[in-house]
Formats: sequence, C-alpha cells, structure tokens
Amino acid sequence: MIRSIAYSTLASLVLAVVGVPPASAAVPAAERGAEPVLGEVVHQAAAVTPEQRRTVLDYWTPERMAAAAPRALSLGDLPAPLPPLFDRPRSPETADDTATVHRWTDGGRVAATTGRVYLTIDGADYTCTASVITAENRDTVLTAGHCLKDKTGSWAENWIFVPGHTDGREPYGRYSARDMLVSPRWSRQGDDSYDFGLVVLNTDPLGRHVADRTGTQEVSFDGRIASHVHAFGYPSSPPYSGEHLHYCAGPTTPDRQGTHGSGMRCAMTQGSSGGPWFADFDPDTGTGTITSLISFKYADDSEIQYGPRLGEEAERVYEAAQTL
Repeated sequence: MIRSIAYSTLASLVLAVVGVPPASAAVPAAERGAEPVLGEVVHQAAAVTPEQRRTVLDYWTPERMAAAAPRALSLGDLPAPLPPLFDRPRSPETADDTATVHRWTDGGRVAATTGRVYLTIDGADYTCTASVITAENRDTVLTAGHCLKDKTGSWAENWIFVPGHTDGREPYGRYSARDMLVSPRWSRQGDDSYDFGLVVLNTDPLGRHVADRTGTQEVSFDGRIASHVHAFGYPSSPPYSGEHLHYCAGPTTPDRQGTHGSGMRCAMTQGSSGGPWFADFDPDTGTGTITSLISFKYADDSEIQYGPRLGEEAERVYEAAQTL
C-alpha cells in the first residue's frame, strides 16, 4: 500500500520550511520521559511543569506563527491507477457543494471549538487543526495522529491549540499540550487507517479549562463515517493563508485504495489536517457529531480528502486520555 500527499511528513522527505528551527525552545525528550503505553495506547507527556508551559506558550511569537508550515507528507509513488472514488455524474444542484471550499462566516459553536494548532517536529515549525470534544476533564481535543507524531518517528514539541483563531486573533486564548496520545498502530506501525490522536491540554494562564470557554462537540466511536459530512479546517497552503476557518460539505465514499477510511470531495489544502468531519451538522448552532477527521490526499487527486474511522481503537485512546 503506497500513497502520497497525506497531511503529515516523513523523516526522509526533504521539506522546505520557512522560519528558524527552534530546537532549543522545545521541552527536552529526557524531561518529557520515554514513550509509555497506557493499556493499548501510546502516550507522551508534553508541557507538564509551570516552567515548561510558559516556555511553550512564549515560544510562539507572531513571527513564528506566521512562518509555520502546514504539515505535508509524501509516501512515495502511487500504484497503478484505480477507478475514481466519485465516478457517478453529479447533478447541477449539488455540483457546487461537492469539492468547493467555503469560508465559514456563520459563527456558532464550530467557530469556537475548531482551532489552529502550532507544533514543532524535528526542529521545524508546522500548523494543523483540532477540535474541542466532550470529555470529563474538559481539556481534550481531537486531531490527526500526524499532528502529534511523525508515525514511527519523532513526537511533536511546542504544541499549542488556539481555538477560534481568526486573522491572528486568539479570542479564547492559547493552550499548551499536557499529554499526547495515539494508537500504537500509528506510532509503531505507521498505519494510515489510524491517523488520529488526542491531546489533553493544560488550563490557560488563568486556570480556565478550554471546554468552559469554547463549548464542545460530540464524537461517535461506533466506527462508521457518515454518508454525508461537513468538514472544517484551517487550510494554510496557497491559495489559503490559515487565517480563517473553511469547510466543505458532501457525500463520503469508502477508500478503495488501501485504508479503512472514507473520502470526500474537498479542495482544502495542508494545514487543515485534523479538522473534524461532522455528521448531522446544524449550521444554525454550529454543532454536529464528529465521525472522522481530515487525514490525507492521494497525490493524483487534490480534490478528494480522506479520513479514518473512529472505532474501538480511537475509543481506547479517548478513554486513556480521561485518566490523565
């Protein structure tokens, strides 16, 4: 199984990154500890002490945030061409909604719970997307696994979440990661079907939980991806700047090229990685149920994005996050 242009990065890929690699600002791996396993979940501590939290929050100056590159991955050449996922005709009334990216301007809870992520991997700065989800600790966000760990490679450092990010504004503040959790099938096998992860955040400098400020979104762990979804993210590669929340809406179709996930037409670019796929999305309230998230695209089709199933494995990661 070989694919290309997922929204992550390989250690062997040479990537052009704008900005100064800040290795000295990251929390040293020795201080964060080794990679422990909580049951069947791989866990990494992040900014735990007050000093570490301040270091991470202070690291992200406006200049570094502006220079952060969207996460991008190439996994090699594609196999022989396969039938297209969306090979049936589209009716005129739905054609404009199946791949087109729209800027979200209607507010609601999705505008608060979805946020931009900033992180460092192997000395380079990147940006992704994440969502605040319902959890007992009121501090849990869902994102793509490659926005936390480079498959079997390095863990992210300097990880922060900025909910509601718009035009450089941070209406709900910024939150550093306290704990990061992924499936061992992602961390140790690099299986793209398990490209999801959870982060337990620290409270903000005033001691407030993120969920108390933004609200939350429900997540389904039944392993089914809705047949029609709204996908949200912060695309950061041209023609997008990452400064605004965007979305696509349309049907999903199972991936026929290797993963257990599904695809949907959407021309969002890198930086939207980790953004939620909502079933039963209500545009009036900005709420729905998350059934997947933005993970990758195949190299030969920039208009179809793919997301993993959130089943028992994802639920184990979620339950482990609630114990931290």
